[in-house]
Amino acid sequence: MTKPANPRDALRDFMPKLIQLTDDVVFDDVWERPELSKRDRSLVVISALISLGKERQMVGHLKRALDNGLTVEEIKEAITHLAIYSGWPTAMTAATIFKEVLEERGLA
Repeated sequence: MTKPANPRDALRDFMPKLIQLTDDVVFDDVWERPELSKRDRSLVVISALISLGKERQMVGHLKRALDNGLTVEEIKEAITHLAIYSGWPTAMTAATIFKEVLEERGLA
């Protein structure tokens, strides 16, 4: 079975209301607010996900962060910085996941 391009599509039929709220509120409203750039929103989101240890969500948002203009070096620095505030294990996990994301894109 092939994975859907958009991870939300895997749940669309199973949890339609949750996905509708995700699409309408999270991505069509919150992510489109002009007060922060998408680049800055990505930095905030990956920092929160790393700090909370939300590994499955990290993958897509690390990809989105790169697409939204964060550099590899900026993301590495954010992970390093978060080691002090969110804990060494969360930073080490994020580093491993980020390396896998970069390898998948041919950037590592």
